[in-house]
Amino acid sequence: MGKLNKFITAAVIILSAVSMAACQNRNTENPALMKISEDISVDVVMPENPKMIRTPEGASSLDLETPLRCSVNWQTQQMITTIPYNVKAFNLVKNGSNDLLPRYEVTGFSFATMPAEKALSKLVKEAGIKLIAKDAPYASISAENLRGELSEVIGMIADAAEIYYSYDANNKTLRISRKANFSLYVPKSRPILLGILDVLRGSGITDVTSDWDDYSITFDADFELKNKILKLIGYFEENPVLITYDVSVFRIYPYNSKADINWQDLLHVFDYGTIKTAKTGVIGRVLTTSDELNIASLSRFLQRQAKVEQIAEGKFVVPNLWYSRFDIGKCGSRKSIDANLSILAKASLEQNNKIFSQITLDTPKGEITQFNIRSRLGENFMIIGIPDAVFNSKAANSETLVFMVPRIIRTLKTNKHLLNNAKLH
Repeated sequence: MGKLNKFITAAVIILSAVSMAACQNRNTENPALMKISEDISVDVVMPENPKMIRTPEGASSLDLETPLRCSVNWQTQQMITTIPYNVKAFNLVKNGSNDLLPRYEVTGFSFATMPAEKALSKLVKEAGIKLIAKDAPYASISAENLRGELSEVIGMIADAAEIYYSYDANNKTLRISRKANFSLYVPKSRPILLGILDVLRGSGITDVTSDWDDYSITFDADFELKNKILKLIGYFEENPVLITYDVSVFRIYPYNSKADINWQDLLHVFDYGTIKTAKTGVIGRVLTTSDELNIASLSRFLQRQAKVEQIAEGKFVVPNLWYSRFDIGKCGSRKSIDANLSILAKASLEQNNKIFSQITLDTPKGEITQFNIRSRLGENFMIIGIPDAVFNSKAANSETLVFMVPRIIRTLKTNKHLLNNAKLH
């Protein structure tokens, strides 16, 4: 931007989103293209054929994260772990070729309010460059008296419209789109990589490819997501705290199909004070407990009243004050009625090692329930009373139980080279 300040005398301002009316004229010779104007081609994704041959489920379900994510050692849990990391290892790279644009000087380029693709078409036309807009129309912008090299002015217009561009010198073609493909390289630490994956999923980004050899994540991102990733990278400059949750999900079938689980019996089986708090949600209740009520003692209690089936077990990582997501189907049977259940979490570490957790149970059809939970380090919490009827189960009085143990990972940044020895215990 410092170089641009020498040339640009008026700011480019986003005014409004352009209407879709300009996209109605389809190119009849090639159904995969639409013409917005004589100089701009637009790629169009055609509807998917429902009868198309698909990858078998067995191949689709292969997940490289499973050995790291889908196991919990309940016997030797470390409540606080410290991991060093090299802060310089973070690097966000835009993928794909992008040749240098011709060295043209732009002087006094102005345009009234118009979609960004039309403004760019007007700009590059005299240079003999063809413009291809992948997913136009884009935001409408206006500018007055822009000056500078062609690449600088194109960059300014693209930034104002929040679009990406790439240039192919061989074909003299400029391509623009809302999204670009990026690779994010992170320190060689499994908790950090898992945490960033969970943050992306918490943002609704599921189409990512992770490389566990070079510790990178590849994904498509618009301007909003790219800025969020840059903010996350900046967050690691501050030696952040990560909170990891060990999770086990059960389905409970009472022996007496006409009766519910008698959770009141917990107060008779365990010493008073083992159950710290009980809070009611829209559906279900959340209990905070001491470690006397753990996976083993809970299983013994439940087996007196019901058949207990473990649905999934795993862990996910939440950077302090960020949202992360754990998908039950990643660590359980994809055919289970709970397979589409997700746990969304936002966590923060407070004074005296208290952890404030915002936990939401979510499905593709919407939120099931939500809880705000304040617990001390070393305490557990569990969500009870989620009737399986919300998953369209026909089993009488069956319910889903979510047992969670929060732990703390403290990070320590360094500029030294580190071996790959950071593991998620």
